[in-house]
Amino acid sequence: MSSQCEITARQHAGASLGFFERHLSIWVAICIGVGILLGHALPAPFQAIGRLEIASVNLPVALLIWLMIIPMLLKIDFGSLAQVRTHWKGIGVTLFINWGVKPFSMALLGWLFVRHLFHAWLPAGQIDSYVAGLIILAAAPCTAMVFVWSQLSDGEPHFTLSQVALNDLIMIVAFAPIVGFLLGLSHIVVPWATLFLSVVLFIVVPVAVAQAWRMRLLSTGGQRALDAVLTRLHPLSLSALLTTLVLLFGFQGEQILAQPLVILLLAVPILIQVYLNAGLAYLLSRRLRVAHCVAAPSALIGASNFFELAVATAIGLFGFESGAALATVVGVLVEVPVMLSVVRITQRTKHWYETVS
Repeated sequence: MSSQCEITARQHAGASLGFFERHLSIWVAICIGVGILLGHALPAPFQAIGRLEIASVNLPVALLIWLMIIPMLLKIDFGSLAQVRTHWKGIGVTLFINWGVKPFSMALLGWLFVRHLFHAWLPAGQIDSYVAGLIILAAAPCTAMVFVWSQLSDGEPHFTLSQVALNDLIMIVAFAPIVGFLLGLSHIVVPWATLFLSVVLFIVVPVAVAQAWRMRLLSTGGQRALDAVLTRLHPLSLSALLTTLVLLFGFQGEQILAQPLVILLLAVPILIQVYLNAGLAYLLSRRLRVAHCVAAPSALIGASNFFELAVATAIGLFGFESGAALATVVGVLVEVPVMLSVVRITQRTKHWYETVS
């Protein structure tokens, strides 16, 4: 079970994380603080930015998301889907968690906590919207930060690539129906046009652009040309990520300061969902004797969320000041520190994981 991990360990030997990756929690905390403060102190500019939209999709946010994820998608070789057969157990575990457990477990947690246990402490008019935001968040598997989590956990790179590529392909056709189905169960009207537009703008278009660009670079200059472009784009991608976080928390700055209890209560089902799905994926992988370098990223991919798509979809469906948008932003707030804790758990339990019981 460990031969794959030995190869991965040799591949990662000498590899170093950049300054940003080593201090993710610090950067996220700074962005959260700056965004909240700016949103509170300068609400008018953020409101003006919020009005720059077409068909309920915010253009500045769309541009920033493209700048952020296209460099990530450039790294993906969709030919790596051939690796599905090599890592079929890990692929199966992650797909089961992402599409068979996570959206439905979040719908259940939203029903339990938001509609019942926390109902008395939440604004009555936003209950449906909060549940919708949690469902949207859970229905979008992470595609960008997965590469960071995989590297931090010494994950097998071909597994990560094939899993992300497969998730992207599934998300194109499954995200809208699953969200629509679950929101329909929650008695919420779904504007399907906006939902499908979000899928096209934040999945189909960047995937198509990235793959066309990748093929052109490889055909004209080979791997060296691709690596050179990725190196140049890296600072731009990081800047887009930081700016996106500042904007998102700026849009919600007033609500966050005015509703700290709401933020805390919405974080509870999100935290439970992350640890529940990560733990389930990790334990299932161990049960199936999956190599640790596949099990660790499988747990992380199974638990993390594509918060960019979730926030954009929630904003498009319900508006910037909706409870749904706030719920997805809470997902952004807890995503990085919580996923870093999952990375640490998988690393510290490696010996236990590899112990044959």
